[in-house]
Amino acid sequence: MTTQVYLAYDYPLLSLFWTMLWLGLWILWLFLLFRIVFDIFRDDDMGGWGKAGWLVFVILLPFLGVFVYLIARGKDMGRRELEQARAQQKQFDSYIAQTAAGARPDSADELAKLSDLKARGAITEEEFRRAKELVLTDSAPQGRPAATATTEPSGGVPRP
Repeated sequence: MTTQVYLAYDYPLLSLFWTMLWLGLWILWLFLLFRIVFDIFRDDDMGGWGKAGWLVFVILLPFLGVFVYLIARGKDMGRRELEQARAQQKQFDSYIAQTAAGARPDSADELAKLSDLKARGAITEEEFRRAKELVLTDSAPQGRPAATATTEPSGGVPRP
């Protein structure tokens, strides 16, 4: 006589919750362990032997090493994390500023666009002259010169 094994009966719902709790705690533990290892390498104030000592302590005795590290250096760990976030934000801001400054077309490109607008009849001779002066004196705002014409969507008639 063979008996069928039903997994639902052999592994009740509360055991499933208990397993999920332990799995979640294990993942949190690994996350904390790796954050501490990364913090050890991030610390510029600590020398090579100090880093090696903390790393050996955290790897050989992980529970004790992590708790001692958090007690001894936990406050500085948060400060280093904040400094790194600020440095990354500053680097990102400078990249955006460089990219935005480099995106402005040079005078030759702007003059070519102006002459094309004049040739198509989108701007008058007077508007072309004023815009050209702005481009050559470099007093125009970022982007297009102030005197370029745009067309009305309804009638297609250029307006200054």
